[in-house]
Amino acid sequence: MTTLWFETALLPQGWAERVRISAADGRISAVATGVAPAPTDERHGIAIPGLPNLHSHAFQRGIAGLTERRGPGADSFWSWRELMYGFLERMDAEEFEAVSALAYLEMLEGGFTHVGEFHYLHHDRGGVPYANPGELPERLAAAAALTGIGLTLLPVFYAHGGFGGADPAPRQRRFICDLEQYARIHEACRSAVRALPGAVVGVAPHSLRAVTAQELRGVAALAGTAPVHIHIAEQLKEVEDCLSWSGRRPLEWLLENAAVNARWCLVHATHGTVAELAEVARRGAVIGLCPITEASLGDGIFPGVAYQQYQGRFGVGSDSNVRIDAAEELRLLEYSQRLEHRARNVLAGAAGVSTGRALFDAALAGGWQALQPQAAAAAGLQSGAWLDLVTLRPEDPALMARAGDELLDSWIFSGGRAALDCVWRAGTRVVTGGVHRLRPEVLARYRRALGRLRGRT
Repeated sequence: MTTLWFETALLPQGWAERVRISAADGRISAVATGVAPAPTDERHGIAIPGLPNLHSHAFQRGIAGLTERRGPGADSFWSWRELMYGFLERMDAEEFEAVSALAYLEMLEGGFTHVGEFHYLHHDRGGVPYANPGELPERLAAAAALTGIGLTLLPVFYAHGGFGGADPAPRQRRFICDLEQYARIHEACRSAVRALPGAVVGVAPHSLRAVTAQELRGVAALAGTAPVHIHIAEQLKEVEDCLSWSGRRPLEWLLENAAVNARWCLVHATHGTVAELAEVARRGAVIGLCPITEASLGDGIFPGVAYQQYQGRFGVGSDSNVRIDAAEELRLLEYSQRLEHRARNVLAGAAGVSTGRALFDAALAGGWQALQPQAAAAAGLQSGAWLDLVTLRPEDPALMARAGDELLDSWIFSGGRAALDCVWRAGTRVVTGGVHRLRPEVLARYRRALGRLRGRT
């Protein structure tokens, strides 16, 4: 039994004072408010739920900062992708695990407690299938187990290099599989995560570029009641290519040809129209926004105001992991809307509403729906939920003399990672004083792996 006492905590019904949270076997067993601390309680100042990170490519953490030199032509997502492919061609399974572990550690230090891993690296260097189809899923599960982060594993189906079943490019050979291979990989993922508390395995057709209509249906059928994630409408070139192929925009085509519902997460949707976004909202799907990566890659600005008017659901993800910080993802989401509309507090939704609270509540609900749709109603600090919890430092200058929603506003728009203190995941404290308990070990493994990767031609 774990008992934690907080001066103030954000519960599903709102902020409460003098809160004791009891937990057993990783789950919250009781929440009491307005109580004095018991001698055996561990005492802290400010508690908020850990946020879900609904979209990650963990291995890309290894190239953070290495793609910031301008090429001979106009740089874009597509030129960045070639640099990423070059890095990936050299990575072995041990290095993949080491880089993933650092990404997961930094997620926990940044306020994320559960990650949706959009996993599309399936084969060995040169595109040679592993004898064990679970080789890399097991590496991801090991990285999650070591660091303690919750995991929703989303094996990616990737068969083509362009719309209409175009042949894949040579540099995509480590991703490519047919439906029969994919079914084996999917089953291997289920075996790999079996021992992880709260783990889920969904499916992820990579994008409309990478699957045919028949393959999309086949992959979605494997999901059962688990989540379905797909990249969609991230880049203008993608929209133009989809129009040339089908006469429809990507979201338009998907909504006409797939049974998109509340189990689906549509990642990016940067270039969705108002009509498309209205239909996404009507079907109850989640849009997965990755503001830091979308800014890094020059994707564009998601039409957040248009989506908000239909009460659309969203969550946030760290995607390329160029920088991992839950508060910064939320801050950049709001700031992009301010730049687009030349206004402030754009996503608060109504007069007098805290922007930080509106963003946090939406990302918490949407993220859990996208990663654990069957357990989404039990998210947050309530009985029956996993004890996934973040504490903030009351003594941090950004949080001094703040209360209630002011704490979220100040953490998101001023304090960030520096204001984060401790993190619990499934009842275990994995971060203390802003530092993961295994940081030296994980960092040493990462340093060795990156040294080998950078030295390999």
